[in-house]
Amino acid sequence: MSAPGMTSVKARDRLVKQLKQQGIIDENVLGAINRVPRHEFVSEALVSRAYENTALPIDAGQTISQPYMVAKMTEIICQKKDISRVLEVGTGSGYQAAILAELVPRVYSVERIEALFKKAHKLLWKLGYRNIRLRRSDGNWGWEEAAPFDAIIVTAAPDEIPQVLLQQLSADGGVMAIPVGKQGGAQQLQTIIRTGEDFETGFVENVSFVPMLRNL
Repeated sequence: MSAPGMTSVKARDRLVKQLKQQGIIDENVLGAINRVPRHEFVSEALVSRAYENTALPIDAGQTISQPYMVAKMTEIICQKKDISRVLEVGTGSGYQAAILAELVPRVYSVERIEALFKKAHKLLWKLGYRNIRLRRSDGNWGWEEAAPFDAIIVTAAPDEIPQVLLQQLSADGGVMAIPVGKQGGAQQLQTIIRTGEDFETGFVENVSFVPMLRNL
């Protein structure tokens, strides 16, 4: 898919400039945003808007997150050094997984909606990402066999933080970025840092995410 002027280097550079203006400072994260072809992750009808700094609809009533939010959550977890294993809960279009794969040796991502899982799997393989493992699963279960994870990113909002995900976070300073709160109500992007059996929670900003549902 292509759209004149919208998949160009100029369009990507413009997006990166906007993210810098919004406070994203990690050059590695900005580099990943610049490299990943976001136009591949949206429908053909929306290709012309692919590098706008906004969320866009995808299949199954879901969205591809705003680039700022993808960058922000990625920047949060990248504050932990020497990350080798990351879990993403909510593959969606596969865009966030691709950003992570540019920065982290091993990315694990779970998606409960079969149509999204299949589409993301096919696209990520086509784009050459061989360090991403996908699974169709309830995100509330995490990925026990691959745990512990140095970092976890959750791309849908639960009413409260799933205990299973906390336990799958590395006890050695594992970090999680997760939106929490009911859809239509107040939601907060939070950070959780685990040290041993202690969890330190921090507030980042108010957000709006699709709800994190249970069961397949």
